[in-house]
Amino acid sequence: MLSKKTQYAFKALSYLAEHSTNGPVLIATIANEKKIPLKFLENILLELKKADLLDSKKGKGGGYYFKVAPDQITLATIMRLIEGPIALLPCVSLNFYEKCADCNEKKCGLNKIMCQVRDNTLSVLEHKTVANLVE
Repeated sequence: MLSKKTQYAFKALSYLAEHSTNGPVLIATIANEKKIPLKFLENILLELKKADLLDSKKGKGGGYYFKVAPDQITLATIMRLIEGPIALLPCVSLNFYEKCADCNEKKCGLNKIMCQVRDNTLSVLEHKTVANLVE
């Protein structure tokens, strides 16, 4: 299940993508339009800025804008950045792998099924971008 934080990140990014031709967008505008708590949104956008996906401009005409084009940012990238692992178990994660202490992965039926779930989920998330959120 997606956390509220990840859902808010997708909502904010979709709003920015819809308004990307209008220049920087104020955080307060995004928060108001997408019904996202302002302080929560500030933290999310700061994380996305630190990841070099967004940038910001201060002063009059300021706000947040894309540093990387929305059609170049995959949903998998955002999920990993905000949520962490996409896989449902640490023993099947590609980027956050951890061996289960009580399991033999080669004989574990759950491991095999969760690998399929991961692969099918990634086949969608790695081929869909922020731009797809507003199409």
